[in-house]
Amino acid sequence: MEKSLFDKYGGFSTVSKIVMRLYDQLLEDDDVGPFFDDVDMPRLIDHQTKFVASLMGGPASFTDTHIQRAHHNLEIAPLHFDRLKEIIAETLGEFDVEEDDIETVLAAFEGRRKLLVDG
Repeated sequence: MEKSLFDKYGGFSTVSKIVMRLYDQLLEDDDVGPFFDDVDMPRLIDHQTKFVASLMGGPASFTDTHIQRAHHNLEIAPLHFDRLKEIIAETLGEFDVEEDDIETVLAAFEGRRKLLVDG
């Protein structure tokens, strides 16, 4: 049986480090950083660790309804979603995730675009 990307790259230990680095990058970004003003970051990082784990085939899962509810009050434009994908790719690369595996994670993320992007 083939290992999931979650297992291949070290499970929650590595995913947690990836998410921490991802948020370092996101908070500094002029396009997506403002979305995280006044957000309970420890709670968000916990949720995002589980979400990224799920994108990598890990044990956590999020329903479409859960994702939509969490983002319904945000005005996420295509530009924001695309920028987030760029930052995710850059961050995964920093952790030596192979290019094909980055593309797999980005495809899983892209599959949720309609749940997050306005219009």
